[in-house]
Amino acid sequence: MRIFKLNLICLLVGLFFISSCGDTSNDCADNQTCQPGFIQTQDCTCVQDPSTIVPHPCPTLTCPSGQVVGLTDGVCNCVDPAACPGASCPDGQVLNADCECLIVAGAEVISGNITSDVTWTANNIYTLATRVSVESGATLTIEPGTIIKGATGAGTLASALVIAQGAKIIAEGTADAPIIFTSILDDIQVGQTRGSNLDEEEVGLWGGLLILGYAPISIEGDGTAAQIEGIPADDINGLYGGDDPADNSGILKYVSVRHGGAVIGADNEINGITLGGVGTGTVIDHVEVVANKDDGIELFGGSVNISNALVWAADDDALDIDQAYSGTVENAVVIAFGGTDHGLEIDGPEGSLAGSFTINNLTVKGVDDELGQYRDGATGTTSNAYFFGFTTIEDGEGDLSLDDNTSLDGLTFSGIEVVLTTGATNINEVLKNGIDAFGTEVAEGANTVGADTSVFGWTFASQSGALDF
Repeated sequence: MRIFKLNLICLLVGLFFISSCGDTSNDCADNQTCQPGFIQTQDCTCVQDPSTIVPHPCPTLTCPSGQVVGLTDGVCNCVDPAACPGASCPDGQVLNADCECLIVAGAEVISGNITSDVTWTANNIYTLATRVSVESGATLTIEPGTIIKGATGAGTLASALVIAQGAKIIAEGTADAPIIFTSILDDIQVGQTRGSNLDEEEVGLWGGLLILGYAPISIEGDGTAAQIEGIPADDINGLYGGDDPADNSGILKYVSVRHGGAVIGADNEINGITLGGVGTGTVIDHVEVVANKDDGIELFGGSVNISNALVWAADDDALDIDQAYSGTVENAVVIAFGGTDHGLEIDGPEGSLAGSFTINNLTVKGVDDELGQYRDGATGTTSNAYFFGFTTIEDGEGDLSLDDNTSLDGLTFSGIEVVLTTGATNINEVLKNGIDAFGTEVAEGANTVGADTSVFGWTFASQSGALDF
């Protein structure tokens, strides 16, 4: 693993550049060169130079002549060195308004796979320069409050963090110090839980988080393993699936994933959190995905249980289930925006292996999207679900439905409450294919079922006012 470690103080006096351009006498077509800030690899592709993507501690602050950028109580400010006669700070420290020298956070750029146990600490900001895989046998531990930023890029150059089969992630944040995955363009700094320059409209700025395990999946041909979407076929760290439903890929607690979904091909983007063949030994509790270009959370088979999950502003489906996922999603909130396609997209098995999901205590706030669809022979239980806020009733919009390959025989619904979509006059226009028999029309805010939203006070969505319902 190559880690380029720099103290942010260096940015006050200039950047320390690391160049690695390989053989300059390459055979690339038309003497291809890379734009400034990028370097050329031996296969003639241009990748972002890690030395150019170190986060600045105060990226938007400009000081008047005679003053320098400083930090006071973690807040960026302008300091007049003349007010502190004789003050001189050692390397790695900056002056504050009280003439004190403060240690500033370091920055680490990660550009290679992780092959042994490592810990990322909250006093650093970690930048994923490319796709980084935690390989089998290694454990990545992330301290509460740590910020990880993904570099911009598309296709095979999209940045992402992959927890491969046999590897583990121990990312156990707290409500006061969540672990945050976001874009290099986010001005969030150490000690903060949100930046000031990006909102829920900013999607696709980096890749996402993928966790891959050995739990069973249902795929065509009844194979036991497959290559996860979003990872090139020649990368063995993209394999998922197996025969261990209790497989353990680690812990995700109080983790927020923001502004992801980089495009890797035509109509192919990375999900905010991808879970492929993840087993019940894995703990996923209090997670959030905000502003993702593709799905918010997608489960490809596996049996992992998820509790207290929130997805806001997914640009495709908020919660997507595939390949006979057989775990439980408990206490979940979906908040759609203009680009959301489905609140729920629930697909059945692709092979002969069957599986049955459970979704319990769900709240879905819609816009002009679809409440959800159950497809391809999906089987499972949906209970205590509340849907509201949907504004368009037409074919494929504003309803909860089954496709032609799915029947109520394999599905159980109970405690479904819905505010009628704008333009609908009867509940069977919203809850279709017989689902209305298990539903009740309610006025907005009069629901008796749904998620307990009080547990999401730590989230970016809550801090942005998106949970004010």
